[in-house]
Amino acid sequence: MQETKRIALLIDCDNVTHNAIEGVLEELAKHGTVNVRHAHGDWNNPGLSGWAEKLHPHAIRPMQQFAYTKGKNATDSAMIIDAMDLLYSGNVDAFALMTSDSDFTPLVLRILESGFPVYGFGQKKTPKPFVDSCSPFIYIENLASHGDNESDSGSAPPRKSKSKLRQDSALVRLLRTAVDQTADDDGWANMGQVASYIANNNSSFSSINYGYRRISDLIKASELFKIEMRNGTAMYVRDPKA
Repeated sequence: MQETKRIALLIDCDNVTHNAIEGVLEELAKHGTVNVRHAHGDWNNPGLSGWAEKLHPHAIRPMQQFAYTKGKNATDSAMIIDAMDLLYSGNVDAFALMTSDSDFTPLVLRILESGFPVYGFGQKKTPKPFVDSCSPFIYIENLASHGDNESDSGSAPPRKSKSKLRQDSALVRLLRTAVDQTADDDGWANMGQVASYIANNNSSFSSINYGYRRISDLIKASELFKIEMRNGTAMYVRDPKA
C-alpha cells in the first residue's frame, strides 16, 4: 500500500491573506497529510491579527521573526532557512508555500532539484516566474472564503464560461496539444493520460484557477472535444479538428 505523502506547509503571513487557509488545507488534503504547518511573521504586528485567529483551529505553529532592520524582509530569510532545514530532515515528502513573493523562486527550484514537489498558493498578483516554477500553483482567490464569515461562506470558485475558456489561447493550445500527444491511432485519448501529460509538461497548471475542481470538468465545459465514456467510468476525449 502506498504511504501517505507528508507535506510541509510554510506560510508567509506578511503578504498573503488568511481568508484562504481553509481552502489551501482542503486542497493539500488531496495530495497527502500536512504534518508540518509553520506560519512565519512578526507576531507583534497588529496586521497579523487575522492570521493569529487561524493558528489554533488549524494546528498551525507560529514562527516569530522580528523585523530587526527597517525595510528588510526578515520573514523571507527565516522561511528559506526553515524550508532548507526541513528539506534535509527527511521528515517530509513535499512542500507547500503560501506566498505571493517571487523572491522564493530560487528556493522552489532548489527543492525541485531534490525531487520534492512544491505546491504554490498565492494571490493573482504573484509574479509569473514563481507561479511557473511551482507544481502546481493555485490562486488563493479561488480558494478563499471556505468557511470564512468575511465573505461568501462556502461558495465555489467562480467558473469561467465556455466562451471565456475558448478565448484563452494558451489554455486551448495546451489542451489540444495534450489530447493530440496522448491520442491513440483512432484519435481518442484517455483522460487520465491527458491529465498526466499536462502535469508533466506544465507543472504549474491547475484547473482550479479556471473555477473547476478537475481537469475533466474544465474540458467538458470548454466543449472543444468530443467526449465518450467507456466501461461506465473511463473518459476519453477526441479533438474534432484533428
